[in-house]
Formats: sequence, structure tokens, C-alpha cells
Amino acid sequence: MNATASLMEQACVISGERRRGKAEIAERAARAAAGLHRAGVGQGDTVALLLRNDIAIFEVSTATTALGAYPVPINWHFKPDEIGYILSDCKAKALVAHRDLLRNLPAQLPPGLLLLVVDTPPEIAAAYGLPAGPPEAQQGTAAQAWDEWLAAHEPWNGQPQLTSSVIYTSGTTGKPKGVMRPPMTEAQAQRAFAMVMGMYGFRMGEPIRTVITGPMYHTAPNGYGLTVFRFGGSVVLQPRFDPLGLLELIEKYRITHLHLVPTMFVRLLKLTADERQSRDLSSLQFVSHGAAPCSPRVKQAMIDWWGPVINEYYGSTETGGITVQSSQDALRKPGSVGRPLPGVKLRIDDDAGKPLATGEAGNIHINTQAMPAFAYLGKSGAQPETDEETYVWVGDIGYLDDDGYLFLCDRRTDIINSGGVNVYTAEIEAALLEIEGIEDCAVFGIPDEEYGESICAHLVVHPAASLTEEGIKSFLSERLSGYKLPRRIVFADALPREESGKVFKRKIREPYWTKADRAI
Repeated sequence: MNATASLMEQACVISGERRRGKAEIAERAARAAAGLHRAGVGQGDTVALLLRNDIAIFEVSTATTALGAYPVPINWHFKPDEIGYILSDCKAKALVAHRDLLRNLPAQLPPGLLLLVVDTPPEIAAAYGLPAGPPEAQQGTAAQAWDEWLAAHEPWNGQPQLTSSVIYTSGTTGKPKGVMRPPMTEAQAQRAFAMVMGMYGFRMGEPIRTVITGPMYHTAPNGYGLTVFRFGGSVVLQPRFDPLGLLELIEKYRITHLHLVPTMFVRLLKLTADERQSRDLSSLQFVSHGAAPCSPRVKQAMIDWWGPVINEYYGSTETGGITVQSSQDALRKPGSVGRPLPGVKLRIDDDAGKPLATGEAGNIHINTQAMPAFAYLGKSGAQPETDEETYVWVGDIGYLDDDGYLFLCDRRTDIINSGGVNVYTAEIEAALLEIEGIEDCAVFGIPDEEYGESICAHLVVHPAASLTEEGIKSFLSERLSGYKLPRRIVFADALPREESGKVFKRKIREPYWTKADRAI
């Protein structure tokens, strides 16, 4: 092991040139817990975080959960009204924000909110091209500097509790909803522990060294990064995903475990052959991916490059992890997202609640003993759809095969109803991604006077590819029924995606419906 990697043998978090050990983070978190407690934060309260990937996330989250309160990471891309909505919805008692993000805050913060400001570190400023010097202070905002505020408090010595972050759903079909769980019992904690071990390939007594590449306001990067740290592992924070930079970090720190999303695979595969071979990746043991569909072609290419360390999982903010699939299973069952984790039961029902046979697509109902029951926080409104057996449906459609492998068909909100027939957009997208040269795609329904909805596909094509609309339709016609073929194909420079990898279909679809003067 090289000298740099040996620095991670003791649990730590690294960001740029900064390294902070677990003991120092724990001591700073204890001071933060004391300060938050003095400010009135207690069991069941919330503390909001408007932070890019930074060491402070680990300090704030540890301090907040120790009090039995809930950290609430906020998407720092949000506009002032969106941030204001979440602060109000979760009734935050404190907000910890990077200094450069103060500009994004609403003009009026909730009364009595404690505002703590973390200096934006140089590696983040460089990654995002931020201007030198502090931003203008927000008018009427009374803020305290994070480091100075910590130093003013003695470490808290109360009894730690076991809560988790409240993650707000993407809000692609409406206002985001905060998913909150009560503190875990010891039995629930043990089940969750076993689930995490299976999903992420962690093994007791073996070192874990990871890079967090995605923003920690999202469910998976947040849970993954905090879990690795609590397991006694070491975390390198990549301020902003860069494919070649990730390879350099893997070699430099002898990274063992990763969590990525399929769009990162695609960008990694765009590296030249020389760039791919320039770094030693032999330390990798287990690479998890989820959050968005991954085409079998992309997955095959990653397995060919990195070896059989690629593992997929399926889950949601509401349910946690549901299924997991190894590289071997992915090659044997292309398109599947794997089999249920221990403690998870799946049931496929039709819209009337009648169980469907193997191979029939329907609503995926989930029963998991690994995670405590959840509710949507604050005044967000809708509660989870459950039945008397505590099965939960979060809007996904799919089927199980004879071997118990789950295949996803679509989100209920993405299904196209054309002439009274349901069309699963994910099936069409999977077929499109088989075409050499198509790098990204989104399929959705647009207004049609005769059929109600017709199928539209927006495609991102590699500049060197010679693809035509006629050729694409010809390829699809050999694989899909005629009623599933896109009636309209649009070639786009890019698709709007969240950093979690999900396409903002609503942003692409909405103009078609607005023009037709029809609601989506």
C-alpha cells in the first residue's frame, strides 16, 4: 500500500488537502450537539444543511442525530422559494450553510432560525469556479461562523440516539416530501445493518475506503457516506464528479468500495483507452450502483473494464434497499435489478389489489423488516400507500420472473396511455439504448387528438454516429410491437438530469402539454 493510502487506515474524511480523523470529527460534533441543544434543538426536531460535499456534513449530521433530532440535507441547486419551502415544511430550528450559498436563501428566514455559516473550502470553490472572496452578506441575516461557534461550546456528553437523515423526494411531479423514520430499536438497527452489508458489500473487520462522488443531499450518497464513516471506514469527498479525477483518487487512496450512478458509468466509458489504462484500479472490491436504470450494454462494458465488482441495487427513499444483483447475475439476467434482500418481501398486484402471476407487470408492493415505518414530514400532505399487511407501493411497476428476479417496467407517473393501452416507457428506453451511438434517451407521452397520448423520444446521440429517425424506428420495429414505436423522435444536445442520475422528464414533457393547453 502506498504512503498516501496508508493515511486512510485510521477512519477519516478527506477533502482536497484537508484530512480530519474520526476522533476529531466526533469531538467537533459533540461541541455542535451542545450548541444545538442550548439553541433548543431536541428529540424530533430538525436541523437543515445547505452544504456541498464537505467534512462539515459529517459533523452536523453526527451532532444532530446524537440529540435524537433529524438532519435535513437541502438540494443546494434550489432557488430561494424552494429552500424556503423545505425550511418551513420541516420546521427547521437551525440551518448550516456554505458561505457562498447564502445568496440562495430566501429573503425572509423562519423566525428564530439559528444560521451557522461554514467557509466554502478552496477545493469546492475551484471545482465550481466560484469567485474569490466572500459573497455579500444577505440583508437582515444574522449568521454565526461555524468554527467560532463550535469553539464556544464544551462537548455534549448526553446519551446518543439513533435517528437518520430526512431526505426530501425529488419533487419531479409536485412539491418534494420529506421522508422521516422514528429512531430505530436495537432489533431494527441489526436488521438494517445486515441489509446495508448486503447492499454495499461491507464485511466486518475489513477496511472500507470510498470516494463520495454524488451530492450528499441525495438519499444514496448521504446514507452511503455516513454509513461508511460509522462503520469505521474512510471517506474521500470529490467536490464534483470528474471521471478521470475519480480514477486518480481510486489509485491514490487504494479505494475498496464505491457508490455510483449509471450516468457516471457512461462518462467513465467516454475516457480514451489510454486514460482508462493510466490508473491502477485493482483495489476495488465492490462497486454499488442504483438510483436510475442502467442499460445492459453499459453494465457489460463496465464489467469488462473493472471486473465482476459491479453490483446493482433497487430501492427508494421511502423503503431503503429492496433488491441486489451481482455482476454474474446481471450477465445472466440482463435488465433485472436482482432479488430481494433478506427481510424483504415483494408482491406484484394489479390496480384492484389482485396478485398477478409470474411474468405479469403490475404495482410493486414492498414489505421490509429492515427499516422502521416511515411517514412524510410536516405538512407535506400525502402519506405512503400501504395496505393492511404493511406492504408499501411507491409508484413503481414491474414483474418477477420464475427465479424471483425483479424487472422494473416504469414509474406509474411515466406510463403512457395511448388509445387505452398502457405503454411502459422504460421498455422503449432500454431498446433505444441498445443502439450503438445513442448515449442518453427519455421517452414520454405527448398530446394526441386521436389516441389521447402518443409516444415521443428525446435522444442524445454521439457526434460521430450516423443515425437517422428512419433507421432508429427500423431497429425498434424488430424488437417492439408497433404500438410501442415512438411517433416523434427529437435529437437533443443533452437531457436535464438530477445529479442522482434521474431524468427530469417533466421539464421535457411539460412544453408539449402547455402548448396543447392540457394539464400533465
